[in-house]
Amino acid sequence: MKLASLFLIGAPLLLASCSSKQDEAPMETLTDFVDVKIGSGGHGHVFVGAAVPFGMVQLGPTSIPQSWDWCSGYHDSDSTVIGFSHTHLEGTGIGDLFDVTVMPVVGEVTYARGEESDPASGLWSYGDRSKEVAVPGYYSVPLTRYGVLAEMTATNRVGVHRYTFPASDSAAIVFDLLNGGCWDKPTETFMEAEGDNRLTGYRHSTGWAKDQKLFFAAEFSKPFKSFELKGENNMFGRVNFDTDSAEQILVKVAISPVSVEGAKANLAAEMPGWDFDATRKAAGEAWNKELNKVKIETPDADARKKFYTALYHTMIVPATFSDVTGEYRGADGGIHKSDAPQYTIFSLWDTYRAQMPLMAILHPERSTDMVNTMINIGEQQGRLPVWHLWGNETDCMVGNPGIIAVADAIVKNQPGVDRDRAYKALLVTAADTARGGALRQKYGFIPSDSMHESIAFDMEYAIADGAIARAAEAMGDTANVRKFTERSRSYRNYLDKSTGFVRGKFLDGSWRTPFDPNSTTHRADDYCEGNAWQYTWLAPQDLEGLVEFFGSKEATVAKLDTLFSTSSELTGSDVSPDISGLIGQYAHGNEPSHHIIYFYTMLGQPDKAADKIRQVLDEFYTVEPDGLAGNEDAGQMSAWYILSSLGFYQVEPASGRFWFGTPAFDKAELDVPGGKFVVKAVNNSPENKYIRGVKFNGKDYDKMYIMHDDIMKGGELVFEMGPAK
Repeated sequence: MKLASLFLIGAPLLLASCSSKQDEAPMETLTDFVDVKIGSGGHGHVFVGAAVPFGMVQLGPTSIPQSWDWCSGYHDSDSTVIGFSHTHLEGTGIGDLFDVTVMPVVGEVTYARGEESDPASGLWSYGDRSKEVAVPGYYSVPLTRYGVLAEMTATNRVGVHRYTFPASDSAAIVFDLLNGGCWDKPTETFMEAEGDNRLTGYRHSTGWAKDQKLFFAAEFSKPFKSFELKGENNMFGRVNFDTDSAEQILVKVAISPVSVEGAKANLAAEMPGWDFDATRKAAGEAWNKELNKVKIETPDADARKKFYTALYHTMIVPATFSDVTGEYRGADGGIHKSDAPQYTIFSLWDTYRAQMPLMAILHPERSTDMVNTMINIGEQQGRLPVWHLWGNETDCMVGNPGIIAVADAIVKNQPGVDRDRAYKALLVTAADTARGGALRQKYGFIPSDSMHESIAFDMEYAIADGAIARAAEAMGDTANVRKFTERSRSYRNYLDKSTGFVRGKFLDGSWRTPFDPNSTTHRADDYCEGNAWQYTWLAPQDLEGLVEFFGSKEATVAKLDTLFSTSSELTGSDVSPDISGLIGQYAHGNEPSHHIIYFYTMLGQPDKAADKIRQVLDEFYTVEPDGLAGNEDAGQMSAWYILSSLGFYQVEPASGRFWFGTPAFDKAELDVPGGKFVVKAVNNSPENKYIRGVKFNGKDYDKMYIMHDDIMKGGELVFEMGPAK
C-alpha cells in the first residue's frame, strides 16, 4: 500500500467496525510505573501530593516561594514547607488556591508567612526530601524543624492527614487561612471550634479567581486541649495537644464550594471512620483502576514510566466542584443542584487540543459531565467558559476554547449531552462581543491597531468558528455551516505574501513594521506566547487555506521543513518563558505548536511526521524532575504524549478524526465502550518508526487517520512498521 502520496484533507471515512466485549483482564499495579515528580522541576509546575482522579481535594505541600515555577506550590529545587494545602493547581502558568493550609508544629511559632532567611519566622519547616514519599494517592515527608512525620491521603472531597509527633506538651496543628497572601488575598475568613474535636470555617479570597469561596469541616482523632485564634485578623487557628513519643494524630478535612454544611455532608459520606491506611489503599486503587484503562507493551522501561506518569497527569484536573448532595456554586454566584457531578479548573485553551479528546475516549461518562458543566456555566454567565476556576471566569488566554470542547461533543454525538442545548450555547457564545468579538464582527478580523494580541485572539476565534461549522453540519444546519466556515477563515487577513508569515495588520490595510518573525515580546505583541513562526501554522481547521497561501502542497511542506530547521533564536524584549522545547521555531513547550507536526501526515509526508514525533517523545519527555518541555498545563502536555505514543492525534478540532503519526509501543490496549481498541506496531523499533502499511480489523486500510467512532466501537488497528526508504 502506498501511503506517502495520500492527501486526505476533508476526505470521508467509511470503516468496518468490530466491537466484541472481551473478558476482563486482571488489574495490573500500574501505579508502580508512575513517578509523580516528573515535571516538578524546570517549568513543569505539576502538583505533587495526594489526590484521587479528578478529585476536589489536591492535598500536598506548599512552599515559601510563590513565584512562577511554584505555581503548584511545589518545586523539586526547594524543600521548604509552609503547610499542607487542600487545593492546588496542576501545571498552570499562574498561581492561586492553596486553601486551608494545615501545619503540625511543636512549640511557639510566629503566625505569619515567614521567610527562608529567618528559620524561626512563620510556621515553615524544611522537609527532608531524602525521606519523602510521593506516589499516586499518598504523600509523606518528615518536617525537620518539628521532628514530625507528615503523611496524607485523600478521598474526592476529603483530605486525610496523619502526623507522628514527638513527646511534647506544646504540640499543635495550625490551620492557616492566610496562605501567605501572595497569589491571592483572603477577603473574609472565619473558623471556630465545635466541641473538642472539630473545626469549621471558610476562606473567601480574590486572586486569579476574583471571588472564590471555600468552606471546610475538620475533625481530629484525639480531643484537643484548647483552640486559639492567632495572627492578624484571626487567620490562624491553633489546636493544642499533649503528645507521647511517636504518637499519631489524624485530621480529616472536608471542603465544599457551597457551605460548611456541605463540607460536613462530604465528610460524613466519604470519611466517616479513621482508617488512614485503608483510605490510602483505596486512593491507590482508584488510580490503578483508571490507569488500567490503557495497557501497553514495550521493552523500554523509561517509556513505560513516561507513559503512565503522563496518563496520571491527565487525571488531576478538571476537579470535582459539587458536594455529595449535588449542590454546587454556579458561575452566577448562586447555589445550584445537579444529579451529575460538576467540575472546575478548565484550562481550555490548553486542553481542547488533546486532553479533552483523550477524555472522550478513556472517560466518556466523565467527559459528558464535564461538557454539561461547561454548558451550565455558559447559561449561568452568558457564554461558554474560557478558563474557569472555582466558579469564576478568569478570561485567561485567547479565543473561545469552550466552544471547541462543546462542539467536539456534538460532532461525536457524545451520549448524555443534549445536542440542541449544546448547540445553542455555541451560537450564543459566538455572538458575544467581548474580548475582541465586536471588532471581529464589524471588520471581519481584529485589526492589530485596535487590540493587543489581535492575531492570537482572531486565530483562536477562527478555530472555534471552524468547530461550530462542523457542529452545524452534524446538526443539519446548512446556513450556519456556510456562515461559520467563512468566519473560520478570518485569520487569512493576516497572511502576508511578502514575508510568508501571519503579521500584524491595521484597519487601513497596512502591515505592522518593523517585522521580525523570531520576535516575541511578552504581553506587548500581536501574538500570545508565541511569534510569527508558530502562529502562521495555527489554522488546524483550514490547512487548505495555508496550502493556497504557500502555493502548493510541496511549497507548504518546504515551509514546514524550514520551521523545524531555522534558528531557535528568540528576539524581542521580555521573551515569554512559555516558548520552550524548541526544534527550530517549533515550540513543543507551548500549545499553539502541538498540532503542527501532524500537518506532514495530512500533506502526504507521514515519514517526516514520524521523525519529528519520535524526536519530541524522546527529547522533550524524560523521567527526570525536569522532564517536561514546558508547563504541564492541566494535562495537555501529557495528553499529547499519550495520544502521539499511541500513534494518532486529533488535529482538526471537533472533527473526530485522529491522524496517524508513529506508534511508540509494540502494543496498546484501550478500554472503550465497545470492548477493547487494540493498537499493534509490527516490527517496531527506533529505526523502524515509519508506517509502511495499516490493517484495521484484519483488512487493508488505505487512510492515514481513524475516526473517534471507530475507536469507541473497539477493534484492532495494526501498523506495519519499517525503516526509512
